[in-house]
Amino acid sequence: MTATVEEAGEALLQRPPAEVRYAGELAALRAADEDPRPPGWQLSLRAARRFIVGDEPAGISRKFVGNVSLVERALVTLATNRGLMLVGEPGTAKSLLSELIAAAVSGSSALTVQGGAATTEDQIKYSWNYALLVSEGPSTRSLVPAPMLRGMAEGRIVRFEEITRCPLEVQDCLLSLLSDRVITIPELDGPNGLVFARQGFNVIATANTRDRGVNEMSAALKRRFNFETVLPIADFETELGLVEAEAAALLRQSGVEPPPRRDVLEVLVGTFRELRGTAARGERMSTVMSTAEAVSVAHAVGVRAWFLRGEPGSAADVVAGLAGTAAKDSPEDLARLRRFLEQEAPRRPGPQWQALYEARHLLAG
Repeated sequence: MTATVEEAGEALLQRPPAEVRYAGELAALRAADEDPRPPGWQLSLRAARRFIVGDEPAGISRKFVGNVSLVERALVTLATNRGLMLVGEPGTAKSLLSELIAAAVSGSSALTVQGGAATTEDQIKYSWNYALLVSEGPSTRSLVPAPMLRGMAEGRIVRFEEITRCPLEVQDCLLSLLSDRVITIPELDGPNGLVFARQGFNVIATANTRDRGVNEMSAALKRRFNFETVLPIADFETELGLVEAEAAALLRQSGVEPPPRRDVLEVLVGTFRELRGTAARGERMSTVMSTAEAVSVAHAVGVRAWFLRGEPGSAADVVAGLAGTAAKDSPEDLARLRRFLEQEAPRRPGPQWQALYEARHLLAG
């Protein structure tokens, strides 16, 4: 059976958005959804929760491994027209959660502002096509809407990633948007100069706790949001299962035939949890040893072993991939990692832990 143009195009995408990856599940949920929906929402709260946390009997996969009550509170916040702020350590799936919520509520997660030191107000609200502006003057034709204006006009969720990386004056342009729910365009006359938010519009922002103090949000802006903290995965088996599933998907996408070995992943996840400081004798790293980083290393292990040796990967490949993740900019982190490999790894039972210890010489630096 030949693939359609849409399927072929999706296969070429490195990372399709949630509304594309899970289009079938969203369509099934919308078709069966008989619960009341908040105005402007494409799914009810119950259906949106099922989309995010999964419903195995109904064929809905689990996409966010975290506290279900966190998901429920996040959805309720957005239904009350309060902005939602997701905070936590890097790699705790804040962006994934915001993407899934936007896909469930609005059917699209594409209206996204990526915060940073160079982010400007124009990139948040609107700018101009200057060729048309010069030739025709200000008009709706020369207006270039940014995510916030589009979200308000279309009644959709807007995602604001890494909001605390933005300068304070840029952050504060959100104050009137979240309070008055209107964007004023002084260059346009009449009704075109005001864009009022339609039902369904809201904002999900994310911020890393490691960036706290870079550009701390003002008290006025904080009052426009409900804050929810996304915590690292506490259970070893849950984290192992997530790393295994995500790494397997990435390896298939990279053309690697064998799935990752579970015993190797047990060593990898155990090492990350120790270095993250969640275990009793763990020596905490300054680098964030997140689940997302563990998935990245597992992916690299499989790619390295398959394309260089035609194998699924071993603990020695884990050592080769750890330095770039665990010791990004701190010699002390590299020393901590070396001490772990020399002192802790040989105490652990199992051949893969022994292989990890024996491959310690592969650690760069």
